[in-house]
Amino acid sequence: MNEADTAGARIGILWRGDPRAEPPPPEHNRLRAVFATLANRGASAEPVVYADEVVDEVRARLLEMDGVLVWVNPIVSGQDRTVLDAMLREVASRGVWVSAHPDVIRKMGTKDVLYHTRHMPWGTDTRLYRTIEDLRRELPAVVSSGPRVLKQHRGNGGNGVWKVRLVRDGPPTGGPIVRVQHALRAAAIEEMAFDEFLERCQPYFAGTGCVIDQPFQHRLSEGMIRCYLVHEKVVGFGHQFVTALMPPPPGESSSPAPPPRLYYGPVKPEFQALKARLECEWVTQMQRLLDIDTESLPAIWDADFLYGPPGESGEDTYVLCEINVSSVFPFPEEALEPLAEAVLARVLDGRKARDLRPRQAG
Repeated sequence: MNEADTAGARIGILWRGDPRAEPPPPEHNRLRAVFATLANRGASAEPVVYADEVVDEVRARLLEMDGVLVWVNPIVSGQDRTVLDAMLREVASRGVWVSAHPDVIRKMGTKDVLYHTRHMPWGTDTRLYRTIEDLRRELPAVVSSGPRVLKQHRGNGGNGVWKVRLVRDGPPTGGPIVRVQHALRAAAIEEMAFDEFLERCQPYFAGTGCVIDQPFQHRLSEGMIRCYLVHEKVVGFGHQFVTALMPPPPGESSSPAPPPRLYYGPVKPEFQALKARLECEWVTQMQRLLDIDTESLPAIWDADFLYGPPGESGEDTYVLCEINVSSVFPFPEEALEPLAEAVLARVLDGRKARDLRPRQAG
C-alpha cells in the first residue's frame, strides 16, 4: 500500500466519556500508542468523546472523517450501545469506515457466537436459552451431569457469568438446590433454591437477550489464552491465570484477584499450534458460518480459549469461551503496526469506492 494514497486520512478514536470535559491530549491518552502509530503513517487520529446526549454532534464529526475506531463496552454503568450503534450504522452507510461495525458485533461479539459455532473444533456442549421458561425447564437436567457456566448474551467484566452446580435434586425432597458463583470480582459462593437463581437471571432475557450455557472446563486453573487478531491474522497473545469461578482459598468466601495478564507477540512458541489452527482453519470456518468477509472482520479483536480435555495423543485441545470485539484494550504492542496498516487499507478501499460512484448531474 502506498502511504501517499492515505496521506491526511482522518481517523476518529471514539470512546464513551464526559463530552463537557476536554479530552486528554493524545500523548496522555490510554490509547496514545494507537494515536502515535497512525500519526507515524501520515494519518490524523482525532479523539471523539461519545455520550448519548451528544450523538448528533458526534455524527456530524464522524461524517467528516474517513473512518472511526470504536472503544465502547456493551454495558457500562447501566448504559448500553443502542443509540451509539444506530448512529454508527448510519455513518457507515454514508461511506465512513467503522470498526467494529455494530452488525459485525452482533454476529461475533456476543455470547451466542459460542452457540452458533458449537460444532466447530473450538466448540463444546453449548446450549442456548431464549426465555426464562426454557432455562427453568432444561437447566436442571443439564446441570445434573456436572457444573455448568451460564453467560448472559452481552456483558463484560464477568457480569452475568455464573458457575452453577447442583447440590440437591428436586422432588420428593423439595425443589432443586444449586451452588452458584458469579464471575464478578469478590463475588461469594452461594447456595440457593433453583427458583431464586432464576430470579437473578430474569434480567438477562430483557428484549432480545438470551443465556448461553457451557460445561465448566476443569483445566481452568491452567489459565486462559487470549489471541489478539487484526482481521484474520493473529498479532499477539495474552495469558492469565483466571481466578473467577475457581474455589476460594481456605477461610475465604470469594476468589482472590487474578494476577496480571502477561502479553506476548505472535511468535510465542507455546501458542504456535493454536495460532496455526486459528489462522489456517478456525477463523475461515467462523467467517463462513456467520457470513463475514475478511475486510469486515474487526480491525482489532480477541478470542479467549481455555484448555479442553487432552486429545487422544495427549495434545492440548482448546475451547472457545468468549470473543471480544467492542473494546479490546490493552493489547500487545506488536499489534500496533498491523492495526494501523489494516485501518489505512480500509480507508483506501473506501476512497476508491467513492471515486467509482457515478457523479450526479448538476
